[in-house]
Amino acid sequence: MDLLQQIVDRARSNRQRIVLPEATEERTLRAADRALRDEIADIILVGNPTEIHKLAEAWGLDNIGKATIVDPLNNPKAEEYAALLAELRKKKGMTLAQARELVKNPLYLGCMIIKTEGADGQISGALSTTGETLRPALQIIKCAPGVTCVSGAMLLITKAKQYGEDGIVVMGDVAVTPMPDADQLSQIAICTAQTAQCVAGFAEPRVAMLSFSTKGSASHEVVDKVVEATRFTKQRAPELKIDGELQADAALVPAVGQKKAPGSAIAGNANVLIVPNLEVGNIGYKLVQRLGDAIAIGPILQGIARPVNDLSRGCSIDDVYYMIAITACQAQDAKLTH
Repeated sequence: MDLLQQIVDRARSNRQRIVLPEATEERTLRAADRALRDEIADIILVGNPTEIHKLAEAWGLDNIGKATIVDPLNNPKAEEYAALLAELRKKKGMTLAQARELVKNPLYLGCMIIKTEGADGQISGALSTTGETLRPALQIIKCAPGVTCVSGAMLLITKAKQYGEDGIVVMGDVAVTPMPDADQLSQIAICTAQTAQCVAGFAEPRVAMLSFSTKGSASHEVVDKVVEATRFTKQRAPELKIDGELQADAALVPAVGQKKAPGSAIAGNANVLIVPNLEVGNIGYKLVQRLGDAIAIGPILQGIARPVNDLSRGCSIDDVYYMIAITACQAQDAKLTH
């Protein structure tokens, strides 16, 4: 069974409540209909109910009636949400009047539904920028305990079955933090290992902290950062299997790993790759995707107390559908760990 089907099955086994604040956007509504048909999540649509039902009828979507619809301009909980939002943002100077306006914004409203435990996760980005998706999540839901930096993981399904987990590797950060320091890089490593477990289904994440040096073969301050991040991670998560600093070939290829990092349990055996900065992550995954003909799934945002995920504005219906399943898997995990 392929990885995407496993993710869908895992989502279906313990249905979560997922908010789609861009409910009148065609790809989003079509994916919602399919998710409801396949029973992979309970869907909460934010938008005008009349408009949503009219679009569903026009597009021949038969399952939208099973969704919960929240109208941002006629919401019985608007005042409750506004009061809570004003309280949450009081130190930043937010007034009740400003909060009343913000809870009419579907992206903010979705995060308030999650904050008050009416939903478990949210997906947007088909119409919104990454900043617009992340801002309400960080202001309202906030980071997970012990985390100060949000990051994005990419699932890479490659044809090189001898590497990673039967050809699958999880890479981070590919999306959010341009130049993490050692502390942030350590957080990214822990969060990415967690994503590998709860989304990719890895029984045992084996984390390689990547650099252009392996075990002191080169010296530079950027190498020192990776060494320090590895040390921090071992202190924070002693149960996590991790090693660094390792070059990519030493991390993935057993013969190279044994030669360059003898005695390392991770070298030649890694299935989670942590890159030193966002440039490397973003360029690296796109090279693997295009030159290696790999499937890239993500970015999957991590480090938020409840999952909020960002779609590309060029996303397909499939992309939205699978991101609903991925967000549901993250939500299952968040309930266990936070």
